[in-house]
Amino acid sequence: MPHQEQLLFTKASENDITHLKRVTTYIHNRTYIGDKIYDNVEFWAEMEKTNNSRILTLIKDIKGQHESQKKREKAYNDLFSKAVSSVRQPIESLFNWLIEKTVIQRASKVRSTKGFCLLFVGELLLLLFI
Repeated sequence: MPHQEQLLFTKASENDITHLKRVTTYIHNRTYIGDKIYDNVEFWAEMEKTNNSRILTLIKDIKGQHESQKKREKAYNDLFSKAVSSVRQPIESLFNWLIEKTVIQRASKVRSTKGFCLLFVGELLLLLFI
């Protein structure tokens, strides 16, 4: 399991990359593993320069890329994406486990952040005691 440094809750309506930009600017020397939504070339170029941090995401097809170039790069892209997926898999499994065990989807009934945290932590503690 990859090492987790933070667990943050955000509104479902908030874009993940927007929140990530806010919280990572003060964190240095990290490699992040994410899905395609986090692949923002300009942001990560700046993060590598200023914070020595980078992100590994699945490789997306480039629109308008010539078919012969796609074929040449396919083996590398597939291998790299498989490696990133294998690191992401335990994280996704943990999220699915948390969702299943804490029934976090009930949080739509919660009206405040404090209420959500209380619900989540309470469910998690109950689960740990059982």
